[in-house]
Amino acid sequence: MRKGLIPVMLGTLVSTLGVSLINRKRKNWFRKTRSTRPYGWGVFGFGLAHILLGGIDLFRRRAR
Repeated sequence: MRKGLIPVMLGTLVSTLGVSLINRKRKNWFRKTRSTRPYGWGVFGFGLAHILLGGIDLFRRRAR
């Protein structure tokens, strides 16, 4: 298995968890819950960081 693939998969799961925390009982999750559910946005951002860093690692390994 490639080295950056695990962080990308973990980041996908964590981002999905963050969106589900933001999107509880609301259809318009971006506008109405931005300030009321900051922990969901934090989890979402943490997942995006994992996806970004894992993707960079995958790209760096491929370029060598």
